[in-house]
Amino acid sequence: EDLGMKHRLWVYSGRRGVHCWVCDDAVRKWSPVLRAAAVEYLTLVKVGAEGAGHPLPTPQADPSVPPGRSRDCEEVSAISLDHRPQHREPLQAEFPKKRDSVQRWELLKGRMERTRRAAGTGKSAPCYADWEIMLQYCFPRLDINVSKGVGHLLKSPFSVHPKTGRISVPLDLQRLDQFDPFAVPTISSLCQELDAAGDDGEQEDGGETEPKRRARDYKKTSLAPYVRVFEQFVEEMERARRGELLRRSDLQGDF
Repeated sequence: EDLGMKHRLWVYSGRRGVHCWVCDDAVRKWSPVLRAAAVEYLTLVKVGAEGAGHPLPTPQADPSVPPGRSRDCEEVSAISLDHRPQHREPLQAEFPKKRDSVQRWELLKGRMERTRRAAGTGKSAPCYADWEIMLQYCFPRLDINVSKGVGHLLKSPFSVHPKTGRISVPLDLQRLDQFDPFAVPTISSLCQELDAAGDDGEQEDGGETEPKRRARDYKKTSLAPYVRVFEQFVEEMERARRGELLRRSDLQGDF
């Protein structure tokens, strides 16, 4: 949204990644320099030489931070627990008493929330270590080489991941909370579903040609809803393209 991108198709890689296909005409013509700058703009966590990450400074601490990034980082402090012994030492003493990481996380989160409540009364400075941890470990790491290289090989939607056998399927953002990567169709499951659909089709439409029946059979498989998501994306792009062509023709007609 900050960069004016409208036509974005999100596609599950088939393993543990997600691809964002940006199909706006202007963006597709960007140079590698512009592409790299966009990735830099969207990066909230810097990874060091040893793989350790830390959130970028906030706009309040660093005026060079782009304004669009402030929505994600506006309340995240750049100070980690390493520089807050008043929080680190009590937590180190309490952590061994907790049964698992869930309890330790609740302990950390509760302590950070108390510092922020106390900050509202002016008794102490707030600490956002829990937010830093979530940003560091949960915010996606963008692959700059894939994003900036115009000649990089791209994985097409509906291709098969070579290691998992899962299909690279488009994601419905309106139902993203229902998406289960382990329930995505695999090449083996689709072959079985197509065989079953083919047997049913032979009984129902014995006179129909093989190509026509096969073209229709995919709708009887678990891939059908993902194909519909892709079709809706293409249809929306086509509507926008027709609207732009009409707008240009109207402008030309005015002269």
